[in-house]
Amino acid sequence: MIIGFMGKLFGTDGIRARAGDFPLDVDTVRAVGYLLARHFLEKLTRPPRFLIGRDTRESGPWIEKAFREGAVIAGATCESVGVITTPGVAFLTQNFGFDAGVVVSASHNPFYDNGIKIFSSSGKKLDDEIERYVEERILSGFKISPAEALDVRTSVDPAYYKAYLDHLARTFDHLKLDNLKLVIDCANGAASILASQLFSHFGCQVKLINAEPNGSNINENCGSLHIDNLREEVLKVGADIGIAFDGDADRAIFVDENGETVDGDGVLYVLSDFLRQQGRLKNGVIVATVMSNIGLELALEKKGLKLVRVAVGDKYVLDELLRTGSDLGGEQSGHVILPFRSLAGDGMQTSLFILKAISEAQKPLSDLTRGFIRFPQILLNVAVKEKKPFEQAPQVIKVLREIEQEIGEKGRILLRYSGTENLARIMIEGEDETKIKSQALMLAEAIRTALG
Repeated sequence: MIIGFMGKLFGTDGIRARAGDFPLDVDTVRAVGYLLARHFLEKLTRPPRFLIGRDTRESGPWIEKAFREGAVIAGATCESVGVITTPGVAFLTQNFGFDAGVVVSASHNPFYDNGIKIFSSSGKKLDDEIERYVEERILSGFKISPAEALDVRTSVDPAYYKAYLDHLARTFDHLKLDNLKLVIDCANGAASILASQLFSHFGCQVKLINAEPNGSNINENCGSLHIDNLREEVLKVGADIGIAFDGDADRAIFVDENGETVDGDGVLYVLSDFLRQQGRLKNGVIVATVMSNIGLELALEKKGLKLVRVAVGDKYVLDELLRTGSDLGGEQSGHVILPFRSLAGDGMQTSLFILKAISEAQKPLSDLTRGFIRFPQILLNVAVKEKKPFEQAPQVIKVLREIEQEIGEKGRILLRYSGTENLARIMIEGEDETKIKSQALMLAEAIRTALG
């Protein structure tokens, strides 16, 4: 199976690139701010209000400043919430009457990357129509020079920060987790100054790791992509659960009391039971992506639930959730969306739902995941020079078709491009791990030869 490639400016998660390079150079970021503000000004016939937040990357402040310059020149007013999670900006945008929320973050990427995500007043990511408008103008060479006399100084209102924490606390108002022992990996990111306050509020014993951001250590051998240290710490201190966020805390991966990983698929399995007991999941549909393990699909079928797959990207998960009126969806990577609570994936909210499920069942996380048997899955990334359609690489297609014939109906193969990086992503599932690993390596070599 082949999934196509994205546009040149906006990917599945907004704009993302190496900080300082196009489209995250000062001139382009300033132009994005200007064009976004102009679009809203024409639509609203009044000056738009934007809220801006960022993660802990060293490039965040200057990217925010450039965006503000462009937006203010175009007539917008901008307020800053400083360092906060991506879902925090989505919540505040919706609940404080902003016309758009802007997040300067590259999520799980290394510190030298950064990005711009934009939320509408509904808390949903920006519509494709607005992205196309901005993208077309930028790619045609649009530029805007800053007005030197313009005041774009950043002042952070702490009320917004408190409002987001209060919102999470109120959502789980009756949750009591006294003496539950947690280890939380903050990825040296946006959760570093939030996690202890939030989870201690519910009575948890909290130990933070990787919660000392310095601008260049975000996601560095830590967080949701690197959980070995978290696993080791959970076992060392005898914790009930470990939680790993990524740089902007819109995703969470868990480690159970035995040190076993519970990724987004495992979370969907656990929460499907929990939410059904709460009277939700009325249509019995769970929305996931093409990356979710076939074992999840089979486990949900046994419970009378249906897994619906969409393209990779939480925006596609949300679109399908809203289209079908479903209550639970997410990605294997740890983005989980519960639209009756928020239209954005929120790692801390997901964590509280998992902790509530554990508390009400009076069972450890390992018991709640029993019944979900994961098929062996191989994931490989191959660097490419450009995201050329795979169909234009005959040798790649030849190898792909051979593998598809070999695995038949007892597995899955997915070949796609990353929405944010110059990478070809290979995923193969099957009953024989040795066999699918060999197949993945063979396909990777074909891609490397043709496109690398």
